[in-house]
Amino acid sequence: MFRILIVEDDFGTRKLMTVVMKNGGYEPIAAADCKEALCLLETAKPDLVLADVMLPDASGFRLTEAIRKKDPDLPVIIVTAKDSPSDKRYGFLVGADDYMTKPVDEEELLLRIKALLRRSKAASEQKLVFGNLAVDYPARKAELDGRDLGLTQKEFFLLFKLLSSPGKIFTRNELMEEIWGSAEKDDHTLNVHVRRLREKLEGANGVEIRAVRGLGYKAIRL
Repeated sequence: MFRILIVEDDFGTRKLMTVVMKNGGYEPIAAADCKEALCLLETAKPDLVLADVMLPDASGFRLTEAIRKKDPDLPVIIVTAKDSPSDKRYGFLVGADDYMTKPVDEEELLLRIKALLRRSKAASEQKLVFGNLAVDYPARKAELDGRDLGLTQKEFFLLFKLLSSPGKIFTRNELMEEIWGSAEKDDHTLNVHVRRLREKLEGANGVEIRAVRGLGYKAIRL
């Protein structure tokens, strides 16, 4: 389920947007100001941000700029009563992906969120980020705190497979077939590769590889 961070200082509006997101099939998390929003950005790892402009501690424009410095690819929709052309232009200049003026049409908002998440997923599915771990498929490289982990080809493909669907249990046969091309191969090889991956991922704060007794393995987002 996608997480939507709602940044809105008005309690009534924040509550309404939370209900709209829940009804739309999303997991809403809410912040009343920029400071709280930036904290949730680190701890809750939202998939998209809905930001008001008029916030008590800083503007939604400043918040968008701060988000862009931390995560250039995180979709941001500015939702505000400020509807002048200059405000809209500025919103896009500071990094917003979309701009909607209040009162918003709830159905249109959900459609725009869906479209942005679809584009974001297509753009990011070749590069996965979990906390301080970044996995770049085209480069066949995984970095922890910016340091190359030096994974072997099999280790890289195994890690990418597990991270591509956090929470999903991959059976031993699935992993052996996908990575080694045969489910008949001795799965001791799989155990060895998972052990090495865990050793190399020591210090990762965003993901963990767990064994599922009698089934296989899964990656858990922390």
